[in-house]
Parts: sequence; structure tokens; C-alpha cells
Amino acid sequence: MQTAVTIRDVARLANVHPGTVSRALNPHTRGLVNEETAARVLTAADQLAYRPNSIARGLKTSRSMTIGVLIPDLTNPLFPPIVLGVDDRLTRDGYTPLLVNTGSDPARERASIDAMLARQVDGFIAATARLDIEPLAVAMAAGLPLVLINRTFEDGSVSACTVDDRRGSELAVRHMIDLGHVRLGYVAGPQNVSTGHRRYLGFTAAMVAAGLALPPERVSYAGAFTEAAGAQACAAILRADPGVSAIITANDRLAIGCYDALTAAALRCPEDVSIIGFNDMMFIDRLRPPLSSVRVPQREIGYAAADLLLEQIGNEDTPPREVMLEPELVVRGSTAPPAR
Repeated sequence: MQTAVTIRDVARLANVHPGTVSRALNPHTRGLVNEETAARVLTAADQLAYRPNSIARGLKTSRSMTIGVLIPDLTNPLFPPIVLGVDDRLTRDGYTPLLVNTGSDPARERASIDAMLARQVDGFIAATARLDIEPLAVAMAAGLPLVLINRTFEDGSVSACTVDDRRGSELAVRHMIDLGHVRLGYVAGPQNVSTGHRRYLGFTAAMVAAGLALPPERVSYAGAFTEAAGAQACAAILRADPGVSAIITANDRLAIGCYDALTAAALRCPEDVSIIGFNDMMFIDRLRPPLSSVRVPQREIGYAAADLLLEQIGNEDTPPREVMLEPELVVRGSTAPPAR
């Protein structure tokens, strides 16, 4: 059986002290080592296929080197890029993410948090979107660092990484107005979900700012962020106001459902009704027509959230703060001027 390579083995090959190897291999202390020496150590470690012993490192630092990552729905194409961003940042510092899919179920979320606490994770990254905070209060009571993704606490007591949802909705409304649309409908997401609520507020504020009427029948609330819920909500708008010429949605899956509702009503997109989504998830440019959408920098959100968490782990006195990333409107074939 092959013996595991140690820091002393790397030190002998690089002709340096083991302490120098330890500093050179740690991104946080590499700057304390001469550049040429650090390069020699990294080369030696690569030649020997050295892998740090996370268990031994954890014993020295009283850390498990693991982070609990809670995702509400891994089948939602929004979340895999976010998880990749989290993993990119955590692994850079030697941490391993422990990923759980909560299904947006509070009881399941609470059980997952309890299980991770039993495994002595060093912190939590939570992409849960509901407005209630009870499950997360367990993690907060444990005194562990916590960073939220896609949502914030109103009192700013917890660090968070979000996108400016209201601004994204404003971009969508402005695009439709610039095309000449005045009778806009809105398929809103569930209002007990922070993203659904903020995007709805952004839409209504943009309509008021533009001086456009927004009758209640032109807003339909989807029960979930799914294609079926989007089709049902869009159909309700089309029945209530057959003259609506554009529909903005709270996410891309709802927008795909709107495509189905238009087909069922023998209407065309964008010739009869323009549609715009939110998130710019993978493959929506392959739809027919390709979907215009508000792009969320998904991988960047995950990376920034992990960076916030590591900042807290490194310094317990770090005050909570929010990183808000900017959305971007991506115009494709699903939006066009209204038919005359």
C-alpha cells in the first residue's frame, strides 16, 4: 500500500523547511513566502501529488472544513450555477460544501440544519427563498456564520448576496414600453417567496413611474415557480383582458408556461403577445422564439456568497453586509413592437 505524501516529503523535494511548505500551500499566507520559493514548493507538491490532510488541519484549527449549503430546488436550472460558484470559492480555501436539497419544505430544512450541526459544519450558505425565518433561526442560535442567497433579512442582521430584483423588473417594463406596449400584464411568483415579492414590487413601481394603468385583472399570481403555474396564470390574464399585448413574468419557467398558454389560445409570440422572463437560465435561447430575459449573474452570486462566509469565519467581528449584484436585460425574439 502506497504511503500518503506528507508536508515533510514536499519540503525535502523543494529543499525548504516544512513550515515554509505550509505557508506556501495556504493561499492566505502564500504572500509571506518568497515568490520563487513558493513556486518551487507548488511544483514539488504537484510532482508528489500531495493532498492536504483536511482532518489534521481541522484538529489544529478546531474546524471541520465543511460548509452546509441549503438549496430549495436542485431541479430549478437557476441553482446549479450558483452551487458551482459556491464550490469554486470554498475549495480555493480548502473547504468542502455539504449540499442538501430542502424542497422548500420548512420541516425538511430544519432537519437538514440539525444534521449539519451534528456534523459540526463551520457555517451555512442558505438559498432558501421563503420569507419565514424559523428554520434559519436554528443556525443563527448556534452562533455559526450564515450567509443568505437570493434573499435578505429586513433588519440587515445576516450577510446576504442577492441580485437587484426590483431593478430587473424595471428593466423589463422599460423594454416593453420602449417597444410601444402600454397594456402590460404580469405573471407574479408566489408572494411568500422573497424573489417573487421583490420582483412584483419592482414591476408595480415601474408601471406607476411610467404612468401606465395596471388593473388588478392584468396581474396573476402563480402558486409556484413552475411552467404549469405560469400557463395557468397567463391564461387568466388573457381571459380577463384579451387586448393585453405584453406579459412580464417573475422567472423563466413561468415564461415558458406563458408560451403554452398562448398556444392554447391560438396566439403567437411575439406577433400577438410579447413575453419576457427573469433569470436567463440555461437553454432559454433555444426556445422558439428565444426568450428575452433579465439575466441574473448566477455563478457570481454563489462565489460572492461563499466569499462573505469565509470572511466571517476568518474574523468573527466582521459585521453583516449585503452584496447586491446588478441584473442585465438580454433581448431575444420573444419581444417585439405591438401589432397595429
